[in-house]
Amino acid sequence: MGGVMAAGGGSAGAAGGPGRLGLQDYELVNLAHVNDPERTNVYPGDPEFTLSTVATVEDDGFYLQYARQGEHTGTHWGAPAHFNADQPHADELEPADLFLPAVKVDVRDRAARDADYEVSVADLQRWEREHGRIPREAAVVLWTGWEDRWGTPAFYNFDDAGQMHQPGFSLEAVEWLVRTGRLGRRGALGTDTFSPESALDAEYRVSKLLYREHRISLEVLANLASLPEQGAHVLVGGVVNRRGSGSPASVYAFVPRG
Repeated sequence: MGGVMAAGGGSAGAAGGPGRLGLQDYELVNLAHVNDPERTNVYPGDPEFTLSTVATVEDDGFYLQYARQGEHTGTHWGAPAHFNADQPHADELEPADLFLPAVKVDVRDRAARDADYEVSVADLQRWEREHGRIPREAAVVLWTGWEDRWGTPAFYNFDDAGQMHQPGFSLEAVEWLVRTGRLGRRGALGTDTFSPESALDAEYRVSKLLYREHRISLEVLANLASLPEQGAHVLVGGVVNRRGSGSPASVYAFVPRG
């Protein structure tokens, strides 16, 4: 499945989102992996992802597969209720919670040197000096390089003791995003790993803080080379289950041409 395609024609801008340009002024970038039972890495302890054929064109006149998966299989988004019982479930969010301006913070070099790297306040401030202030209520996406490991044991990066190692945001960095209003009432943290925090954070402190209000997470993202540092918007889809904790997702970025 290709990562980039032309957005549909028409002169109307996307409501509340990428400004007043027409859709023909954007490229549509797919930020999701394809779910494949032979390749999809599943978070340790989550249900196995399986596909089975239940009908074929030859025998039944139509083709249908039965998918078995958790709500956080493959590329997915997490709802505020995922870690906070008093926060909204997937079916209690608004459309605006799933359509956000996006920025990309490239930490591939640091993550390559230290698989437990935690993005700091200084990293985010350095990004702003180069690219401008992070928009309010944005999806702040980390590009760690982990997407290149997808479908292999290296994605988990277990050590000999069974500890997983993946980079993420530091708690201090997310506290800064919240305290300064950059994350806003709604917003998101995104990553190409399993979780916005480092895999060493067994208490999921970053996720618990993130999921206050209407904030969501975007996890196991793909094709981040095609997401610019600023100027794009992300649209998050997926099945919305009653009292859902999130959903396997189609995530698309609207990227301005030129």
